[in-house]
Amino acid sequence: MKKKLYIETSVVSYLTARLSKDIIVAGHQAATRDFWNLLPGFEAFISELVLKEVGRGDAMAAAARIQVLEGFIELEVNEECSRVASVLVCDQALPSQYPEDALHIAVAAVHGMDFIVTWNFKHINNPLTRYRIRESLERQGFCCPELCSPDEFLGEDYE
Repeated sequence: MKKKLYIETSVVSYLTARLSKDIIVAGHQAATRDFWNLLPGFEAFISELVLKEVGRGDAMAAAARIQVLEGFIELEVNEECSRVASVLVCDQALPSQYPEDALHIAVAAVHGMDFIVTWNFKHINNPLTRYRIRESLERQGFCCPELCSPDEFLGEDYE
């Protein structure tokens, strides 16, 4: 059975952005392209929140982001997701200034994802935040998806 992964908005942004001159960003972009080629080995999901976020900003860039998501299964953002996200914020697992980040986590947990793939190291994918997210979700009765960046999938054969 294929593992289920939730693709957070930052991954799509790195995939479709103009190539950066910043060596770190360029490396993330290359890793994202390599990761994207591995997606057939997984069940990959997005949410209506991802579609909303990728549709913002420059119209041409937004169209490119939306286009790469065509055909992905879209997870519903329902009342339970909103409740779980609120608890994540109340538990200070995620900053209250970024409720969308909590909602991404909640959607993935409620829908039973194995992984959340993100480049958001500031608010989602860092050791202290991962720890607080895991604690909050487990207290709420959910398994916490593994929070990781696209480059963590490279070097393995997932087919």
